[in-house]
Order: sequence, then structure tokens, then C-alpha cells
Amino acid sequence: MVSTATRLVERATAAARWLGPPGIVLLAALLVDLAIILPAAVDETGPVLRDLLFLPGVLAISGCALWARTQPLAAAFAGAATMMVSTVVVRLGDIPAYSTVLANVSFAETVAGFELVYLCVRGVRGGAAFVAVTMLVISGLGAVLGRDMTGGDGYAVLRSGIFGLVMLIVAVAVGFVGRSPDRKSDDNVITRLARAQWPLMGVMSLLLFFEVTNQVGRGLVGIPLAMCSVAAAVLAIAASRWRLPAAVLLAGTFLVVGATVYLFGLGRTSATIPGSLPLTAVAAGIAVTIFLIRYESPPRAWGGIAAMSFGVAVAVIANRTFRGDIQSLFIGACMLLGMAVAFGLFLKSRDSERKQVVKSAVAGAQTSERMALARELHDVVAHHVTGIVVQAQAAKVVAAQNPGAALEALERIELAGTEAMTAMRRLVRSMRGDAPIGSTEFSEQATMDLAADLRKLVDQASHGVPTEVELDLPPGLPQEVSRSALRLVQEALTNVGKHATGASLAHVSVRTAGDLLYIRVHDDGSTGSANPPGGSGGYGLVGMRERVALLNGRLEAGPSPEGGWLVEAWLPLEGAE
Repeated sequence: MVSTATRLVERATAAARWLGPPGIVLLAALLVDLAIILPAAVDETGPVLRDLLFLPGVLAISGCALWARTQPLAAAFAGAATMMVSTVVVRLGDIPAYSTVLANVSFAETVAGFELVYLCVRGVRGGAAFVAVTMLVISGLGAVLGRDMTGGDGYAVLRSGIFGLVMLIVAVAVGFVGRSPDRKSDDNVITRLARAQWPLMGVMSLLLFFEVTNQVGRGLVGIPLAMCSVAAAVLAIAASRWRLPAAVLLAGTFLVVGATVYLFGLGRTSATIPGSLPLTAVAAGIAVTIFLIRYESPPRAWGGIAAMSFGVAVAVIANRTFRGDIQSLFIGACMLLGMAVAFGLFLKSRDSERKQVVKSAVAGAQTSERMALARELHDVVAHHVTGIVVQAQAAKVVAAQNPGAALEALERIELAGTEAMTAMRRLVRSMRGDAPIGSTEFSEQATMDLAADLRKLVDQASHGVPTEVELDLPPGLPQEVSRSALRLVQEALTNVGKHATGASLAHVSVRTAGDLLYIRVHDDGSTGSANPPGGSGGYGLVGMRERVALLNGRLEAGPSPEGGWLVEAWLPLEGAE
């Protein structure tokens, strides 16, 4: 049972990842349409199941919106054709058309049309995008006008024209923001907000859909309140980045809402709580409060909350119809505020714990490299001391017979001792703290021959990617530099095997560049656009940077202009005394 549930969760997660935020919003809209159409198909109004004939067109244009992620131009034309064919079928078959924001256009059709325009503007250039968007607009107008079998409702057509124009402008604007010659859409603020806050955007969009539909149905007097709800939703999303300004502007929005309800006498509606505030505005206030508590210092957070509370209080008191119920509204507002503050504090504590975990992991990676350097210090000093002992023993044997040879042996002993002391000083000076962790198995088995160690590392192919090696090593390479170079190559190839999706070849180059040892590891795979502190999924880069910094070197790691991931390091061949 557990394994079955786990598989279902994994499949659902994979499906959500494949759909992405736009696909999830489209799926939610489709479920709303099904919830409306399926009961209507079996009610007593009209022939049984006739309403189901409206579904094929809805499903077809939803499929076009999903297809537009890979083929936006073809999907846009297919979506326009689908709307036209669906309009003809609805008209000839006398099929009821279900209206939402746009008259005679269902919720899923509206969302699909918006996404088709956005993806077409974002991914198609030149006149082709203009023609495709024009076809989508014409098919939408044809659906609004052609599906109406009641003789025409001028107000509904006018309302659909206004909201359709607003949606078109927003889709085109967002599409233009997302497109750029170098495709670096992640560099703009709007796209980052959309990707980071898409769950909040989905909730706000759902509330706005029902609320705007309800308010616009009241006539022109409902439009100001609907626009205030839209502004509140936008401020709630923007508060993830601009928290205090969003809180102040939302407080002003509350004041405008109260004045609108007072002047137009809107009173209680299905989308307005008794305190005269729309549900979207209330949800926006809760979201902004959570952001303030989670990210801001207490004085700034409570200042923003006080401003919003003042706006809410004025809006409620100004509404004469419900003045007698202020006590219960005050209790309800305090409960909502308390829940928002508690949830914000919970998220803040989680953030603090996560930062501490990351800090501990980074410290662990750094101390691991220091312990590895300590082990290498033992190997280097043992190597030199062994040579010193052998030379001293040889000098004792030949001293009586050949004093000149003994003198040469003493000179070699002096040189070996000097080299050992130099290496030891450099490594000990770089170890700035104690470390409890050891190094890898391969580094423990390394020899004093860097070229042989590198070839052995590649021949083992533990990273699973074919690797080319290009070596140009100088004689007498210092052991601390040699060991560090081996460690860097090992860690870089390990990252290639773990994180370079689709990599078919890796290239390792280790050669001299003046008085530096230049190390370059490159693969032809693909990597994610954002990496945690330790690289693609761990803390390997932290240890590599620590090691290079301790040797007064330089390390660069990131996406290569040629594609794939590139790691470059420059290590001084001679350390400063």
C-alpha cells in the first residue's frame, strides 16, 4: 500500500512538473467547466446530454494551449480554427454556450486563449505573431457574437469587449517581457515573480474570476470594486518582493474600497464580506501580512500591518449598513490577523532552520577539505622525510671511503629538508581550523605522480561519462599543488556524472600557464539555471573553492558559452613564503 501511494505521489508530481504553472491553471479552469457542464447535461432543461456537445471544443482548445509550449505558432492557428469550428457547432446544434468573463466563452476557453496569445507573442517573432494573435482575437469575437442565440445583449457584448481588450493587453505585455534575443527571461523581475509565486497567483486568479464576474454583473457600478480587487491581487503578488510599499498601497486600496461601497451603495454581495471588503482584498491582506512577518524586521512588519489595519477599520466603519455589527467584525479580523501572523512566524522559523542547515553543510564541506589537506600534509612530509632518512643512511655508509659523496648526500638532505619545510608551512598556514571529516578513498590512494593519478581517475570512469585527457605537466610539481589539482578534477568529474544531464563527453586539461597550473574540466551536457550553494545538488563547489583559496589560487565554475558546464582553476606553482 505504501509503495502504491508513493508511486501515485511520484506520478502526480511528475505530471505537475510537466504541466507547469500555466498547465495547472488551465487544468483548474477545465475542472470548473466540467463542474458546470456535467450537471447541466442531466438536468430537466433541454434535451438530456445535449450540453456535453460543448465539451469537445473546450477540450480541443485546451490541448492547443498545451501544444503551444513547444509549437506556439501552429498551436495558435489550430486554436483559432478550433474556436471557429466550435462556434459553428454550437450555433447549428442549438447547444448552450456557458459564459464567464467573456460572453458565450467558457472559463477554460478564456484561459486557453490567454495562454495561446502569451506563448505566441513570447515565442514567435515578426509578422507571424501578429497574424496568429489577430486570428485568435477574431475567433474570440466570433464566439462571443456567433454563439448568442437570444437576439443579442448589447451590455454583455460591451462588457466582453472591455475585458477581452484588457486580457489581450496583459497577455501581449507579459509575452513581450518574457521574450528577449538571448532568451534570458529569468533576468526580469516579472518572470521571477511569476515563477516563484505561481501558487499565490493561482489562488488570486480563482478568487478574481468569481468576484469580477459577480461585480460586473451588477452593472457599471460594480466595475470600480472589481478594479480594486484586481489591484489588491496584484499587490499581494508584488509583496513577495516589495513588502512594505505593497502594504501601504494595499491600505490605500482598502480605503478606496470603503469609499466605493459607501458612495455607490453596493452593500453586501456574494463576493463581499459584511465589512464591505471583497474576498480578494481580504486574501491579499492575509498574504501581505504573512510576507511582512516572514521577511521584514518586527518594526517594519508591524508598521505595515498597522497601516493595513487602519485602512480596514475605516472601510468597515464608513459602511453604514453594517455599523451595528462592528464588534463581531473586529473579533473576526483579529482572528484572521492572528492566523496570518502565526503562519508567517512558522515560515520564518523554517527559513531560519534552513539557513542554519545550509551554513552547517557549507562549514562541513570546508572542514572536510582542511582535513584532506592535513592528510596530504602527512603524505608530503612522509615522502620527503623518507628521502632524508635514505640519504642520511647512504651518507653514513660512504662517509669513510668517499667524503665527497657524503658531502653531496648532505646537500641533497638539505634540499629535501627545505622542500619539506616549505610544503609543510604552506599547508599548515592554510589550515585555519580543526576538521573532523576525512577525504575520499581515491585521494587516500593517490601517488606522487599527478599524470598517472589523473589517468587512473579517468580510466576508472566512476562518473559514467567518456572523458578525454590533455596533460602538459612541468617536472618537479609541488606535491600540495599536485594533490589539489587531482582533487579538483575528481570533484568536477563527480559533478559531471551526477548533474550533467545528457552529457556524452567530458574533457580534462591540466597544463602550465606561466607560473600557474591551469585546470579545465568541461562537459557537453545540460544543467539547471540555478544552483544551490554547493553546486548543482551538493557542496562540492564549496570545498573546491575553499581548497583553491587556501593555495592563493582562483576558481571559476558555471555554464559554458559552448554549452554544458565548465570548471576552471588556476593554482600558483610556487607559493609565497
